[in-house]
Amino acid sequence: MSIQFLHRALLNSWSLNSSSKWTPENPAKGQCGVTALVVHDLLGGEIMKTYAVEGWHFYNELDSVRVDFTASQFDGDLQYGDIPSSREEAFADTNQLQYDDLKKKVVDELQRMESYPIKRKANL
Repeated sequence: MSIQFLHRALLNSWSLNSSSKWTPENPAKGQCGVTALVVHDLLGGEIMKTYAVEGWHFYNELDSVRVDFTASQFDGDLQYGDIPSSREEAFADTNQLQYDDLKKKVVDELQRMESYPIKRKANL
């Protein structure tokens, strides 16, 4: 699975059911902990954290590369501390219903994209 497909699946899956802070204008808002958990489930790697204005911000490290699918929730650049975290800490940022909802939607979306890949014109 490519990072781009996973990012698209997350964008199509985030909702008020996965974070009470979600808005159509800022779909990544409040999705960091739950997203880090789902990404960890699907790709492994490490869960990392850094302190942001509103508290801890969670993201992933895959093959020694920082992957932050929810960075778009912030205005401006985030100063990463790259502090190792855990599933337990990330789960404290969400709840079971939000986690179950996002994981199911992402898996369903990835399966849909795999079944119906987007066709691109040769010159794109």
